[in-house]
Amino acid sequence: MVNVIVTGCSGRMGSAILRFVRDEDEMQLVGATDKAGAPSIGLDAGLMARLGPLEVEVCETLEKSIEVAAGKPSVVIDFTSAEASVLHARVCAERGVGLVVGSTGFSTADKDVVAQAAKKVPVVMAPNMSVGVTLMLNLVAEAAKILGPRFEPEIMELHHRLKKDAPSGTALRLAEVIAESLGEQGERPALRTSREGNVGERTRSEVGVMALRGGDVVGEHTVFFLGDGERLELTHRATSRDTFASGAVRAARWVAGRPAGLYDMLDVLGLRPGS
Repeated sequence: MVNVIVTGCSGRMGSAILRFVRDEDEMQLVGATDKAGAPSIGLDAGLMARLGPLEVEVCETLEKSIEVAAGKPSVVIDFTSAEASVLHARVCAERGVGLVVGSTGFSTADKDVVAQAAKKVPVVMAPNMSVGVTLMLNLVAEAAKILGPRFEPEIMELHHRLKKDAPSGTALRLAEVIAESLGEQGERPALRTSREGNVGERTRSEVGVMALRGGDVVGEHTVFFLGDGERLELTHRATSRDTFASGAVRAARWVAGRPAGLYDMLDVLGLRPGS
């Protein structure tokens, strides 16, 4: 049995993850957290999420949730914020609990903290837990290798009005994958997130990323490979947060009991080259 704690349980993603954990035969919810002062603190996590009683109290901190958990937690599923996720990574490392983190907006220093935690416990970190997006990353890497620098890569992402970070973590990861693939051919392009005014001609040593915001769009990403006389477009559209919740629960099931290390969804789905 995989014992799970869900952080940020009153959020849109947190509530969806609670539902998926509840419905998993080989999983048990043993803890839940919310931000300090939230109305959900002290309530039954299931009743708060309108799922029926789950007999799990919502706590203000991950430390307390681990302490009062009915069973030894196997993994924490964290979709909160970069700031909170860094704190949770430290707690998981101290308490010997695995971690699945799907938050975005991390700085380089934040990522270093998570990487340090992964030296002590298994961590799956991915900006997008969708199976479709994970496959898209593979397809984009392969396309970049085959098409080469003659096809100029650009990325467009679209999200709901409430999203705080831009570009999205998924868009940045797509840009990284393209840069890595082209770098193997001797030319690693740099990220460019804005163009305004007389910026001159586009150079071949860049990957442009445009962020659009509005409405209730769950998430959309398109990668363009723009050549002379033709172009290739690869698009992923998410229409429900259940896509991400399902992937996060799959990652939690996979990472429980793994050796310490920093993993991503390519590892979870067995798509890592050489795996």
